[in-house]
Amino acid sequence: MKLTPQQISELEDETILFCQEMIRIPSVNHGEGRGDEKAMAEYVVKRLSELGIETESIVSAPNRVNVVAKIAGADQSRPGLVLHGHIDVVPAKAEDWSVDPFGGIIKDGFIWGRGAVDMKDMDAMMLATVRMWQRIGYKPPRNILLIFFADEEAGSNFGSRWMVKNRPELFKGYSEAISEVGGFSVTITGDNRLYLIEAAQKGIQWLKLTAKGTAGHGSFVNRDNAVTKLSNAVARIGNHEWPELETKTNNKFFRKIAELTGDKYDSKNVKPLLHHLGAAARMIGATITNTANPTMLEAGYKANVIPQSASAVIDGRFLPGHENQLQETLKKLAGDEIEVEVLVRDIALEVDFAGPLVEAMCKAINVEDPSGIPVPYLMSGGTDNKALNDVGIIGYGFSPLRLPADLDFFALFHGVDERVPIDGLKFGVRVLYDFLDNV
Repeated sequence: MKLTPQQISELEDETILFCQEMIRIPSVNHGEGRGDEKAMAEYVVKRLSELGIETESIVSAPNRVNVVAKIAGADQSRPGLVLHGHIDVVPAKAEDWSVDPFGGIIKDGFIWGRGAVDMKDMDAMMLATVRMWQRIGYKPPRNILLIFFADEEAGSNFGSRWMVKNRPELFKGYSEAISEVGGFSVTITGDNRLYLIEAAQKGIQWLKLTAKGTAGHGSFVNRDNAVTKLSNAVARIGNHEWPELETKTNNKFFRKIAELTGDKYDSKNVKPLLHHLGAAARMIGATITNTANPTMLEAGYKANVIPQSASAVIDGRFLPGHENQLQETLKKLAGDEIEVEVLVRDIALEVDFAGPLVEAMCKAINVEDPSGIPVPYLMSGGTDNKALNDVGIIGYGFSPLRLPADLDFFALFHGVDERVPIDGLKFGVRVLYDFLDNV
């Protein structure tokens, strides 16, 4: 349903207000079960219930709360759409910020604060949109399952994973989903403005390496030193040059980059195309190969004692279809003397960038930005769409924003002085509303 100019203004204003107010609720997730989304969940329930939208608050552990609302669609015969966000945020050290990270202030045309882009901006857009539906008596084309998950920032064990395992009936009748980290603009060579829609995610293997040796006095010669063995293995892994691997998502993405810039596309060597992407090259560059980064080391208890064992943690990420390559390579690099234990594993995702849902995303972007170019991209991290995949739901990243050409958007995720442009947020909620009107 087309909105009047006054209704569009109300939609935008509510989005800005909600984003500010949610940033001011510090729903910090410290990991290892230490998180608290209760106040944020209560805020969401209040904003929905004050317009008569029924909700269910689902507690997965003390203070770990998920919120669900079912919005009836016009066509009950069609599979529904899951519209989901997470309401937790990572910690912020106030002394490192130029503003209060939980102040939600407006400065220089941005809303500043922890969660501004990850992902209380999208949460605000979702709230404002369904409230507008309720206000004008509108029904979306199909059923909408609106979910605000807990614990996305620390493994989703109290959020989406818990919900899929313990409340699978909620997802029955839903086939597709949209959520965070997609639909935002990146300006590349030639002032071409791309809108990156997330259609794939890397998988995760966090590994613990353990070396064992002979303990002894630090002054003795020791060729069976666990620290030396481990150090050599970690250095081999950290310095390894991973080969480029093609995926169907990156094939489409880099072919479009080459087409727009007049550069050459070589499926075996897309690295030369990265320079066209500006600040986005750092994240996109991590999606053309498998990766493995040493992140933690532990050994010893005294300067003059050679320990019997030493350990390290490796953050491994694999491309869709290439988990075996990661496993086999890391095992070889670690060497026969190193024990390798999988601490955490999660799947990679890749879905087709085609079909009515994708067409609706692209159309909604082009309604607001006719010169914008929607493209699929592969994300180096992961979202709650991984958990929904377990119940057969196909997920995309689509939380639209039009961003300034010089903004290093990826650096804002979990970064200092996280902020979202107000004009971009207004653009985003208009796009989201139009998209949901045509799904």
